[in-house]
Amino acid sequence: MVVRQSRARSRRRPACVAAAAIAAAALLAAGPGVAAGGPVTPPAPPPAPGALPGTAAGAAPGTAAGAAPGTAAGAAAGVAPAFGAYLDYGPRGVVRMERLSHWLGGAELRVGHTYLPGDRWSNIEGAPGFLDVWADWRTSEPDRTLVLNVPMMERNEEGVGDDEVRELLRRGAAGHFDHHFRALAERLVELNVPDTVLVLGWEMNGVTYTHRCGPDPEAWKTYWNRIVTTMRAVPGQKFRFDFAPSRGRDAVPWTRCYPGDATVDIIGMDSYDQPRGMTFDEQVREPYGLQAHVDFARAHKKPISYPEWGLFRNGDNAEYMRRMLAWMDQHKPVYNTVTDYCPHGVWQCDDNPRSTAVYRSVLFGRAEEPAPTVPVPTTPTAPTMPPVPAVPSATPEPSADCSPLELGDWVEYWLGGKLCMRLAWFSRDE
Repeated sequence: MVVRQSRARSRRRPACVAAAAIAAAALLAAGPGVAAGGPVTPPAPPPAPGALPGTAAGAAPGTAAGAAPGTAAGAAAGVAPAFGAYLDYGPRGVVRMERLSHWLGGAELRVGHTYLPGDRWSNIEGAPGFLDVWADWRTSEPDRTLVLNVPMMERNEEGVGDDEVRELLRRGAAGHFDHHFRALAERLVELNVPDTVLVLGWEMNGVTYTHRCGPDPEAWKTYWNRIVTTMRAVPGQKFRFDFAPSRGRDAVPWTRCYPGDATVDIIGMDSYDQPRGMTFDEQVREPYGLQAHVDFARAHKKPISYPEWGLFRNGDNAEYMRRMLAWMDQHKPVYNTVTDYCPHGVWQCDDNPRSTAVYRSVLFGRAEEPAPTVPVPTTPTAPTMPPVPAVPSATPEPSADCSPLELGDWVEYWLGGKLCMRLAWFSRDE
């Protein structure tokens, strides 16, 4: 048995809305000639490939006609899987979606992925101001999917001990926390995103989170079922619930945590390139690994997903990147979202240039292309691969006549970037 290491993630709580006012004041105080730093302009994309690398033969990219985005019907129709990325949990994540799409040659990122902060119940309920920007992104195009990770407990990343977790799970199973999830469901319906995919209690088979299954699997399953039943009772909802363990056995076999087909719509898996030294073939074959996940979902007649995946313990591993993308093209998950920050990522992390080149070449230009109604004979041409791209930088570059102002992370968060002062604003010639 391979000993697994927990993945530490940083998910900052949404800052107070008053920060927006402070940011505006800082903008005015900076004087004339100050402009907010705009989105980073990605490097010039390579020429659009003649064929989409990594797409199965005969597969048409995009969503099948008549199939709802992210549904099993769409996945089974031979289309390229819907994909996106986790880029930031807040408004920055939405802004970066467009920039990542541009870097990928206009490829359609039809999946937006964010997380509810698990620090306190008020945030798990979807505190006003946090989900609004994601709801706006989702509703601006009909074929988009919003994926929302939902903690099952507050203090979710605070190292709560097993005895207390066991007690909390039993309280949840008895219905003590139902009202929090009813409030979240009502909030999502109110925001006009009732079809959100909810990754509830993710990586429950590990030891990282307070909502873990190990201390009492039976109570955990009962609690999951209560949450789903409570949220499905809210008028107008169309939620899909994604059961997503981490790959492998981890602290407890994830099959022991499966709450039953009646309350699970998708069987997902978080699959990073770990542990150190494990090959992709071993990740496929290991107990409770990638093949076991696919087989389990098939046995339960459920579609699959990969809410989190990316590089990790084996560094810049182009082979993992190539094989994981091919695996998803083969098995057609309803969606996948790469975790795009260091050490996992490819666009916002300069540490993985070889994997970045693979990711970009496979997904470059991937978009929905409906089949023509009347077949038109064409002369086959050899597919053209895009050149290996330069590794993008996620750091905005100020213009030559612009001096960045250090206003602190808090202000820059709400501005969406740094402010800079043009050096020649005071010139008499202008």
